[in-house]
Amino acid sequence: MEKYAQSSDGQKIHYKESGQGNTTLLFVHGWLGNAEWWNSQEAYFRNTYHIVQMSLAGHGLSDKSRKEWSSELYAEDIKTVADQIDSSEIILIGHSMSGAYVLEASLKIPQVKALILIDTIKDFDEAFTDEQAEQYMFVHYRNDFKNAVEHILPQYLFVENTPTDVRERLQNEFLKNTSEAAIYLLRPLYIKDFRDIASKVQVPVRAINSDNSPTNIENNRKYLKDYDFVEIAGTGHYPMLENPEKFNELLEQTIKELI
Repeated sequence: MEKYAQSSDGQKIHYKESGQGNTTLLFVHGWLGNAEWWNSQEAYFRNTYHIVQMSLAGHGLSDKSRKEWSSELYAEDIKTVADQIDSSEIILIGHSMSGAYVLEASLKIPQVKALILIDTIKDFDEAFTDEQAEQYMFVHYRNDFKNAVEHILPQYLFVENTPTDVRERLQNEFLKNTSEAAIYLLRPLYIKDFRDIASKVQVPVRAINSDNSPTNIENNRKYLKDYDFVEIAGTGHYPMLENPEKFNELLEQTIKELI
């Protein structure tokens, strides 16, 4: 069922609700994504869990008129959906940039019992600063966003095994945005040091990470009290889209461990 909640700054936040069960899986996409990125997971888990797929402000069918973009407001988007659904037990699942935002949101939502991070925050001590993001990413987005999407980003986001249809789908979705939007939607990730947020998280945190780059479990455990991860082999940055069958199997195992 398609629904909307109103965030703290008046933005209408779109989400889809389905499934059944006492435990809610609340899925939050990454940069330039949308609720539809989790459709394979919705189909797999809806007979067992209450499923919520949301789009952050600026993404998907949610409002895009926010005046200032911050991690605090992204976390508020997540909270406003969590507050509107009827659930006393929520697992937040955040991909890419939203890994940081589900960490922050979890401090505001008492119903959250655990977090699952998808191919994100592999090493808290190697986070980009805003200056580095400007130097290595944003300058390319400003100069030629289409070229960045088609020729620069694939080096970091995809692997040889990434299906062609997934590459094309994501690139087409990215290019529906202006270069300016691509930057202001992503910039909040690099303005804040999320290590302080992580140190306050009390619930278990698990991760499912691509083996395309290493995860530093020791560094992450310096900040997260209860952290562990599993790897999914042969995918790029979008395992839920690239290999949904294997990803769903790993996600199911992780959820069962947590509850």
